[in-house]
Amino acid sequence: EVQLVESGGGLVQPGGSLRLSCAASGFLASNYVMAWARQGPGKGLEWVSGISRGGDETRDSESVGGRFTISRDSARNMLFLYMNILKPEDPNLYHCARRKVHYSDQVSPDVSEYEYWGQGTQGTVAS
Repeated sequence: EVQLVESGGGLVQPGGSLRLSCAASGFLASNYVMAWARQGPGKGLEWVSGISRGGDETRDSESVGGRFTISRDSARNMLFLYMNILKPEDPNLYHCARRKVHYSDQVSPDVSEYEYWGQGTQGTVAS
């Protein structure tokens, strides 16, 4: 069974940092482009960051403006998101997913091209 389980969320002050993790099971994550997306209350999924199969290409949305860094550990079948300079307006529920197409290195910013979204981990930015 394919599963993606996110962790690492928490409460942080404005300007602070969080490190999110995503543990993949039931498939070899290194065969897929992987991505993070986020969601605010009552809002749809917003694609945030993606990474190629080998980890040599990453792509971020303009909304995170270089504040976030995505990485992966193929040996552990895991994905990470380092979030810096967090703002109160940053949407707070973060999900990871794999791209529907495997053996491709196109890092698409379209959430509809990803599947098996995890339940998410919540990161709240407040004073």
